[in-house]
Amino acid sequence: MKALQGIRVLDLTRVLAGPYCTMMLADYGADVIKIEPPEVGDDSRAFGPFVGKESAYFMSLNRNKRSIALNFKRQEERDLFKEMVKHADVVVENYRPGTMEKFGLGYDQLKEINPKLIYAACSGFGHTGPYRDKPAYDIIVQAMGGIMSITGPENGDPTRVGASVGDIIAGMFTAYGIMMALFHRERTGEGQKIDVGMLDCQVAILENAIARYVTSGVVPGPLGNRHPSITPFSSFTAKDGYIIVGAGNDRLWERLCNILGRPDLIKDERFDTNARRTANAKELTTILNEIFKEKTIAEWLTALEEAGLPCAPINTIDKIVNDPHIQAREMIVEVEHPVAGKLKMPGVPIKMSATPGSVEFPAPLLGQHTYEIIREVLGWDDSKISQFFDGK
Repeated sequence: MKALQGIRVLDLTRVLAGPYCTMMLADYGADVIKIEPPEVGDDSRAFGPFVGKESAYFMSLNRNKRSIALNFKRQEERDLFKEMVKHADVVVENYRPGTMEKFGLGYDQLKEINPKLIYAACSGFGHTGPYRDKPAYDIIVQAMGGIMSITGPENGDPTRVGASVGDIIAGMFTAYGIMMALFHRERTGEGQKIDVGMLDCQVAILENAIARYVTSGVVPGPLGNRHPSITPFSSFTAKDGYIIVGAGNDRLWERLCNILGRPDLIKDERFDTNARRTANAKELTTILNEIFKEKTIAEWLTALEEAGLPCAPINTIDKIVNDPHIQAREMIVEVEHPVAGKLKMPGVPIKMSATPGSVEFPAPLLGQHTYEIIREVLGWDDSKISQFFDGK
């Protein structure tokens, strides 16, 4: 049995933040019913790369879900959705604030139908505040949330994080909020609304950047791969590329100096404490790079790992996909799609001993499960379903 088995989720989300949230729920057994507009479906069905005519982008975010096509421009189909809400535990949407209310499907309307309903809204800026009506994409909230200002090479241009962390982290926080709301409902029987803003989530992960600013008054900037307060904790240039080394305390620093054949650096007054190493980081990096250039990445990794020093190569995506540890942890899985065929995608990262998650089936075709879902949830027979959709 999976952790969320028996939880029914009506998923009105599209593109990335919302679908990532509901994918997390589906991976752990929730019955996620993806409700899409007819003909076009989720916008991301049109995003590349493609396998034939099927979007690999869409397929990677919508596994373990079923699809039903509903046109909310028709009152009859909005009413059908309301009937489904009576049998649901969770509704998730990532429309701009006010959109669901225009359809008569906002939280205040739906909680009258199902008082135990958990309603999760994930939007760019949340449902309150002066920015609530602004449109948002991942790059917008990365920019406004500050993370771009501390990403990239030192003294370089602000840089977007390579993965869509503005969307993905918002999706993760939304899933976390749903888990807390389910736990609260289990104890009290009460449903509630969850309001997650992508911008809020970016601020929440700024970690020591805010701590540094509020304690020093100095505005943090990009430092490349260097840590702002731990040294050496960065990338260094080996004979054939870059290697990451993290010497997070004086004990590891001493060990590193011995491996590098430079025990004299241990007592060097410029580097004998972490604070001094950080204050003189540029000078230290120059010294270390000259040493690291003498050997290959593989040679350094062998020596550093034997000494118990945290270190790593900077893997490209092809190396990640084929890494033996990643494969042993089942973090690259293969699913069989009815149209696209076999497709590899990331697996389930949270390993649970009693209620493990898994990738059971591929992303659905648009409206693939419409009849199945309405039969199951509302008890209609096929003739009634056919009349409802084809008789319109």
